[in-house]
Order: sequence, then structure tokens, then C-alpha cells
Amino acid sequence: MVVKIRVLLADDHRMLREALRTLVEKEPDIEVVGEAADGRTLLQLVRKLSPDIVVLDIAMPELSGIEAMSHLASRYPKLRVVALSMYSDRRYVIEMLKAGAAGYVVKAAAGTELLRAIRAVASGRNYLCPEVAGTVIEDISRRDGPARHGLAALGRREREILQLIAEGHRSSAIAKRLFISVATVDTHRRNIMRKLDLHSIAQLTTFAIREGISSV
Repeated sequence: MVVKIRVLLADDHRMLREALRTLVEKEPDIEVVGEAADGRTLLQLVRKLSPDIVVLDIAMPELSGIEAMSHLASRYPKLRVVALSMYSDRRYVIEMLKAGAAGYVVKAAAGTELLRAIRAVASGRNYLCPEVAGTVIEDISRRDGPARHGLAALGRREREILQLIAEGHRSSAIAKRLFISVATVDTHRRNIMRKLDLHSIAQLTTFAIREGISSV
């Protein structure tokens, strides 16, 4: 029996939700468990339905996608969110990733790319559609400071942990895999961020991709 990925769709446009539901439910390993047309309804449904993945539009009424993302990240740390937006603008992308989204897909590419994103984040990885990946990598590349030439500053263990972080693994999973404590993993992460002058998991991920450490 196939264990399906349980998805909640959150978008204020009914026709788009219906189109996304039709797309998703054609897949044997994914099911839509609910739909929300605004941010507050989304929070209620997440509490009631406990989905694995939320596909979240950024431009939501009552509670914006970024505000809803912040609530979800603090209350449901195991929940994975794929941001869905009309925009590939750097500001929107970075804000959602900083808020805790594990994936970002533009609506123009919401067909195959959305399915790839759902499966990727469900398996614990991060996912950026091609239009967005370029934006995020450019954001890192434009920075001055250690991140541009900082890979040499990392030790072997730090590179190993950076790769696992970029692949979407949480501190507890990294600790178990490397036979070290969670506190040690967190210390390494802080040191990596300090050495590279990076300040979020999203920035670490894009740095790792750019440097060839991870192919997320």
C-alpha cells in the first residue's frame, strides 16, 4: 500500500486551487486533504488536518503568506511548506525562505515543478524551481565578505555538516548520522555561519549549491 503525501493547498483563487487539486490528485503518491482561501483558515486547517506539506501562496488575505509561514514554522516544526507565487523577485523569495519555507515555485511553473517540489520537501530536502534558484544564488554571489571565498575556512567536519544542512536534514538527524550531540551540531552550524558571514539556512543551502557541496 502506497503511503501518500498529505497536502494542504492555500491560495485565495478558487480556480487555481481546483487546477492544483486536479494536478496533484492524478499522482498516486500524493493526496489533497484540504484547501484554504486565507491565512487564518490555513492555520485552523493545519491544526485540524495535520498535513505533511502545505502549498502556500504568498499573497493571501487576512494573514499574508509570509506571516502564515512564520506562524507555521514556530508551531509545527515538522511541517514542510512549498511557497507558491507569481513572483520570482528576490525580495519575496528571500523573505519566504527566511521565514522557513522549504521550497519555492513560481505559478508559471506550477505543473511539473510543483510536483517535484512536493516530493523533494516531503523527503526532507529543499527545492527551488529554476527561475528562483538563479535569483537566490545571485543574492549570495553579490555579497561581499567571507562567503565569496570562505569554503577554505571550513574544516572537514564543518563541510560535512554544511552538506547535510543543505540537503534539508535537521540537527537531530545530523547528530544521529555523525554520532555527535545535537548541541555539537548547533555549535558547528553557528561557526559555519560566522565564518561564511551567512545568516539563514536558505543562505547556507544556496552557498553549498554554488560551491558544489550539495546538488539540492
